[in-house]
Amino acid sequence: MTAIRFKKFNIDIYKPGRSGIRNMKRVVKLSANESALGVSSKVKKIISNKNLSFFRYPDPKSKRLRMEISKKFKCNMERIICGSGSDEVIQMLCQLFLKPKDEVIVPQFSFLMYRIYAKIVGANVVFAKENKFKVSVTEIIKKVTKKTKIVFIANPNNPTGTFLNKNELIELRKRLRKNVLLVVDDAYFEYMKNFGYVSGLDLFKNKENVFILRTFSKIYGLSSLRVGWGYGTKKIIDALNAIKPPFNVNEVAQKAAVESLKDVKFISRSVKHNIFYAKKLKFFLQKYGITSNDVSANFLLLNFAKCKFKAKNFNKKLKNKGIILRSTEEGYKIKNMLRLSIGSVNDNLKFMSAVKSIFNK
Repeated sequence: MTAIRFKKFNIDIYKPGRSGIRNMKRVVKLSANESALGVSSKVKKIISNKNLSFFRYPDPKSKRLRMEISKKFKCNMERIICGSGSDEVIQMLCQLFLKPKDEVIVPQFSFLMYRIYAKIVGANVVFAKENKFKVSVTEIIKKVTKKTKIVFIANPNNPTGTFLNKNELIELRKRLRKNVLLVVDDAYFEYMKNFGYVSGLDLFKNKENVFILRTFSKIYGLSSLRVGWGYGTKKIIDALNAIKPPFNVNEVAQKAAVESLKDVKFISRSVKHNIFYAKKLKFFLQKYGITSNDVSANFLLLNFAKCKFKAKNFNKKLKNKGIILRSTEEGYKIKNMLRLSIGSVNDNLKFMSAVKSIFNK
């Protein structure tokens, strides 16, 4: 009997941050860069609406959502595509642009799904070295060959929290060949109040060879509903729509995303909360020899080089107290570091209390 055959992929399987700890009912999850304040009250009203028609298929074009995005960010509705999270848009970009043996450049430490989706379609992933955990324009350009088709960058970068400023982004686009697509992931842009930072959408809105990614999973708190979007030329968007699944964004996700965009006060509160607690946690941890990146997105990359504990050992001690952080050894291959998401007031206080007890023991 002939065995059924299937493709084998040489990829490292994505391992998300832990959500629970065995034999512990209550944990403090600070591992996934989720919204510290949950979701807008407007979203809660949508979710509790008993008149939602779950037996009807959702709008396959996410028209209302695209209209709201266009209105909010002053961009062309016809150049927007919505996906089941920005992950799906990344996947479709790889399907559209890449063939086996093509090359994709990603920073040394970056969002893992760029390399995973590229490898699934048979492309080769080329890593550009970073300079002190910051994306290097020079190192990216060094890696460009005739086979290069896409350069992926998240700005600010995950998991390092560093970012390229306006001039550096412009320089990168200028130095790349015109037929290389630059994909700028704006996943954390709402949190950014840093000098010199400009979002990819604001900077490259009218560029033909730049594609922008955005998500509702971070500041809007819709991680579980899976909704994100991309912005590119009409030609690229039309091609993506040709391969997009017909009902990829469910009705609840579409309506929740629309309401999220309208709640300006919630976004403002979230940003203020993030800046306050990111700074508070950064300075608090410095007392124990744990350093981190400058405050940017809704997480800190914790460096244990000057700490009496190794990151791995410290992480175990935190887990014993019901606190979950993200290990950077798995996937990211960054040793002796942990990623800390900024949490709610209570979660941040519980984390600080746990740290104190570990060092005072």
